[in-house]
Amino acid sequence: MIQLVLPYPISANRYWKSFYNPRTKHIQMGPSHEATQYKQSVAWIAKAAGVREPYLCRIEVRYTLFPHCPEDAAKRATAAPDTWDLGVRCIDLDNAQKVLMDSLKGVVFKDDSLVHSIIAKRGPPGKPRLVVDIEPYRPDWLVQPALFA
Repeated sequence: MIQLVLPYPISANRYWKSFYNPRTKHIQMGPSHEATQYKQSVAWIAKAAGVREPYLCRIEVRYTLFPHCPEDAAKRATAAPDTWDLGVRCIDLDNAQKVLMDSLKGVVFKDDSLVHSIIAKRGPPGKPRLVVDIEPYRPDWLVQPALFA
């Protein structure tokens, strides 16, 4: 298993930018400078964690998105102990997932078609980050029952 602690992801809305391609004379979409920097950061963190070659097998990705803890967290918790964290500013899990998968593609796994299981959670507010666990995945339908059970 590989565990990576990544910086808080950029929004998918800021990940893509449109630009004019003079060769084709069309407007095209491509990753923004900010997206390129994020992907480079992810690649360095993965390399530091020991990733040398991308996985070429089925994989499972589990991630927890930790939003920034606001300065008035204690006041919010006193006013609404069970729901105070719902008002904390945080990107959507599916928004974070798209940026995450694009950043890991070609670095930790060859292609995102190899991702067969994704488990996503939002963690408690604190230090903003994205904690990702990646490991090979063997689907239940591939496991044969015991021959002599």
